[in-house]
Amino acid sequence: MAKFRLRVSTGEACGAGTWDKVSVSIVGTLGESPPLPLDHLGKEFSAGAEEDFEVTLPKDVGSVLLLRVHKEPPLLSTLLGSQPSDAWFCRWIQLEPPQGAPLLFPCYQWLDGASTLVLREGAAKVSWADEHPTLEQQRQEELQAKQRMYWWKTYLPGWPRCLDEDSVKDLDLNVKYSVAKKTKFTLKLGSGIAELKLKGLLDRTGLWRSLREMKRMLNFRRSAAGEYALTHWREDSFFASQFLNGLNPVLIRRCRSLPENFPVTDVMVAPVLGPGTSLQAELERGSLFWWITASSPIQTNVINGRPQFSAAPVTLLYQPPGGGPLLPLAIQLSQTPGPSSPIFLPSDETWDWLLAKTWVRNAEFSVHEALTHLLQAHLLPEVFTMATLRQLPRCHPLFKLLIPHTRYTLYINTLARQLLIAPGQVVDRSTGLGVEGFSELIQRNMQQLSYSSLCLPEDIRARGVEDIPDYYYRDDGLRVWAAVEHFVSEMIGIYYPSDASVLDDGELQAWVRDIFSNGFLGRESSGVPSSLDTREALVQYITMVIFTCSAKHAAVSSSQFDSCVWMPNLPSTMQLPPPTSKGQATPEGFIATLPPVNATCDIINALWLLSKEPGDRRPLGTYPDEHFTEDTPKQSIAAFQNRLAQISRDIQQRNQGLELPYTYLDPPLIENSVSI
Repeated sequence: MAKFRLRVSTGEACGAGTWDKVSVSIVGTLGESPPLPLDHLGKEFSAGAEEDFEVTLPKDVGSVLLLRVHKEPPLLSTLLGSQPSDAWFCRWIQLEPPQGAPLLFPCYQWLDGASTLVLREGAAKVSWADEHPTLEQQRQEELQAKQRMYWWKTYLPGWPRCLDEDSVKDLDLNVKYSVAKKTKFTLKLGSGIAELKLKGLLDRTGLWRSLREMKRMLNFRRSAAGEYALTHWREDSFFASQFLNGLNPVLIRRCRSLPENFPVTDVMVAPVLGPGTSLQAELERGSLFWWITASSPIQTNVINGRPQFSAAPVTLLYQPPGGGPLLPLAIQLSQTPGPSSPIFLPSDETWDWLLAKTWVRNAEFSVHEALTHLLQAHLLPEVFTMATLRQLPRCHPLFKLLIPHTRYTLYINTLARQLLIAPGQVVDRSTGLGVEGFSELIQRNMQQLSYSSLCLPEDIRARGVEDIPDYYYRDDGLRVWAAVEHFVSEMIGIYYPSDASVLDDGELQAWVRDIFSNGFLGRESSGVPSSLDTREALVQYITMVIFTCSAKHAAVSSSQFDSCVWMPNLPSTMQLPPPTSKGQATPEGFIATLPPVNATCDIINALWLLSKEPGDRRPLGTYPDEHFTEDTPKQSIAAFQNRLAQISRDIQQRNQGLELPYTYLDPPLIENSVSI
């Protein structure tokens, strides 16, 4: 008979401990032991505890391959027919055999109810050629079980596919919010709604009485950046700067030529460009940039019984020589030129020009929320998460590398389908496009979404914005991308000795195919690979996944509340049609065009809730769940954390000299995953 020592670590989270009975079966090359109870006098498996046990095997099982961890309710509960769920979060189990070094079995999973979990020793593996048949069988059974648990479904036609669950209450415990995070989220949601109702704002369907009254939102939703917007929102330089460092900093492009349907002339822009200059000269100098929306109409919404309106603006921007601030040069609110589609200019009457800029900001709200935020920073990360859970076994190095970047993503996206983008919810109640308009935008954009646009260095080059000054999203984003890429390159180098090892990894290839088929709907024109055959391609792909799930989401999500708390800076809908002539705008007409009070409050409260992590945070590069047990990957993780720390120090030093600091890509403020 052989004696083994086991050390068992229970998680520290609320509810991580259990009163249920836990036993372990040791599986070896010569057989499997019966379940061996892990039992002391008194309570075991308290939250945060690490406990030692000694077990005796009735026969030799040979070299240890696996542990089967069993959890079941106490006998009394079973006899009484009462088996309340008493989940247990197991961090890891260390097994010390009679001879040889201790073996560490990472777990970092919840076991709920009566359940059995199979654990492998911690060293990651790519090649399975020398696997023992028992390990191969276990690996296949694990993948089959996960694929039965995580089914794909089509939420709306033309969208990336998503998890087939309708409610967060039905999710597996391992993808749900922790008790602490859920509690803080729920309290924040409830307090926001209650406060707005008590102030008589959330149910008020009429117009705001004045711009002064709109400032009330900043009285109980404090934001330094929001107060800056309140002070500077009329200024052309602030309007233009938001294309670089606002909530949607990924769409501005260098203008190579002016389209025929945008008949702006030298005379129109002379007050900004100055005497003796021309648009052609500025095009050749590379000083013109633009932002343009979809040209064809998008279906609009009805709010409080009133039809809403949208525009498809073309916005031309100018970068003065010598590094001055970016400035708006001309705005056309439709893409069909003519007498009823004037080109608005900074030299126009104050309210004409302000209204035109506000229509651009409204269009940016719609494009951001439907495409940059929902599609690219939520739906695609859900695809990455689903494929990781379905196609990669827990012992696979890519699973270990990616699983921290999937934390809570399925939960927040399922919750969004319940509370935000379902019919009658926030998007329908308070945005100009509503769910149907959002869906139409997503369907169109899915036909244009490209792999290169998801890879930041390629996207920066394609948009021609490598040298535009004061573009902090670009500067910080490229540094974070480079840090992630360096880390990923080191990790791939550890586990993939050659290009052939990438090509021969069937589970990696299945993961990539799953993303291509269900995320990008098999569209080859997207440039998204359906297979990977080199280490270089794998490094870029994994970097894109991690960056999208962390930094990209942080940049376009954390900034939402700051941009919208002063509502005229980012209106979610417009209640009057775009102007068809100049000289008609008035302060009263401006306010009448903006969202009603209830829609304003609904949106601001939602974005206040969703812009800040409600506790239980894990910043980029923070990996408390130690899935990697070998020294070499641990060293790479430490080096990654050091690079991120230096980036953070540099960002904070730069921000000290900025009137409006850009903080959204400061690494400690970037969450590892899409979790809010």
